[in-house]
Amino acid sequence: MSKIVYKDESYEIVGVLFEVYNNLGSGFSEIVYKDAIEHEFKLRNIPFQREKEYSVNYKNIVLKHKFYADFVVFDKIILEIKSVESLHDKHISQCINYLKVSQNKLALLVNFHKDFLDHKRIVL
Repeated sequence: MSKIVYKDESYEIVGVLFEVYNNLGSGFSEIVYKDAIEHEFKLRNIPFQREKEYSVNYKNIVLKHKFYADFVVFDKIILEIKSVESLHDKHISQCINYLKVSQNKLALLVNFHKDFLDHKRIVL
């Protein structure tokens, strides 16, 4: 049986996500959920960075395009927020790219769907 990467930290983050969803419900834009998540992280003293910028290195140069992760939590978990009908492969690819440029091991991809809260663990 394999070990779950950052099990305790993930549990805390998912608790925040459900708290936000239970209080706001569905129908808001991503920015509203991000603001509420930020507030909950502060209330619970969970360390995070919002809109963390990452550069892409290519053959000893830094490319012009930057990546911006919605949140980096506990200085090791990427948290990407969506508010869409359904998650797609492009959302998973986005998280994989964030993991590559950040050199982190775990991303949580979250969708505040109109009917439920969906989240996926993406591990590199």
